[in-house]
Amino acid sequence: MPDASQHQPEDSATASGRRGGKGRRRKPRSTRRKALVITAWTAAGVVVLGGAGLGYLYYKFNGNLHGVDINAALGTDRPEDVDNGSMDILVLGSDSRAGDNSKYGGGDGESARSDTAMILHVYEGHKKASVVSIPRDTLVTRPECTTNNGGTDPGGERRMFNESYSVGGPACAVKTVESMSGIRMDHYVEVDFSGFKKLIDTLGGVDITTSKAISDPDSHLNLPAGEHTLNGEQALGLVRTRHAVGDGGDLGRIQLQQAFIKALINQIKDVGVFSSPKKLFDLADTATKATTVDSDLDSVNRLVGFANGLKSIDAHDMKMVTLPVVYDQADPNRVVPLEKQSQMVWDALKADRPIPAAATKDSAGDKGDAGSYVDSN
Repeated sequence: MPDASQHQPEDSATASGRRGGKGRRRKPRSTRRKALVITAWTAAGVVVLGGAGLGYLYYKFNGNLHGVDINAALGTDRPEDVDNGSMDILVLGSDSRAGDNSKYGGGDGESARSDTAMILHVYEGHKKASVVSIPRDTLVTRPECTTNNGGTDPGGERRMFNESYSVGGPACAVKTVESMSGIRMDHYVEVDFSGFKKLIDTLGGVDITTSKAISDPDSHLNLPAGEHTLNGEQALGLVRTRHAVGDGGDLGRIQLQQAFIKALINQIKDVGVFSSPKKLFDLADTATKATTVDSDLDSVNRLVGFANGLKSIDAHDMKMVTLPVVYDQADPNRVVPLEKQSQMVWDALKADRPIPAAATKDSAGDKGDAGSYVDSN
């Protein structure tokens, strides 16, 4: 999330078994009422789990969803579709200043950037997952992309990662990630500021415990140490703040976001969604309005199938890391990937293996204590 200064129906089991457009059947999943929420954005998948049973509301929720055809936009010039039972999803939080988001910063709707980016890798069997956060200020070699106005941007070296979204929207963001990693993204999920805030409010808030006081006037956040139930505005402030934690940079903020996400995952199964029809309706309505997905997920049935494939994973089944980086010598406000260590991360995910500890040992991204500000247990 950004800082304040920058401001039809289809069989669900088949949908959940898709990888990159190639059909593959999954084994039936547990019916436990647990759900994976890799960030508030994937709450869209969680809350529509019950939506399939509300047949008379199908078209309402279906009409809320916004889809983008990543496959058509990128064509065949993409990494190989490795069919090993795993799944890779690019999850973005955008900082569009359009509409309800305008209160969070200046500029118009065309200034949107991907201020939070996570690659969610779900391992074969869908019992465990890894999450790799990509710092927004990472300098990357951006590939050529079709721009938002239909032109062509040549890309180039030393371009900020989050500019990919502002240049060419979701397709360029996916293309940049695939170029960096050599891994084909199976799905795309995006939620903006106002969507994040509304989801948290509709959930009834998120309970966290802060081990230290967090005070950041820029993100309008003032939390003493102790127990809190955060409303949407407070939760948004927490995941946006960077001046109040760590070294004041984006890397500390990512650690705080990851701790918050784990706290959210740990309580999502206890919010009473399935015992309250009204809460289920409100969550499904809010989440489907708030979320942009790839065209393989842009119907309620498809999204239900996707979510069903994730519901057996909880916070203890996930490993969350930051892409191995160091501060750029020419510009300390930017970071650059550690080439060898980053390749270890990509190789592990491509082979559906756990990320080795050696990959992040010397990374600036997983140092510091910002993540300890929020108790995620």
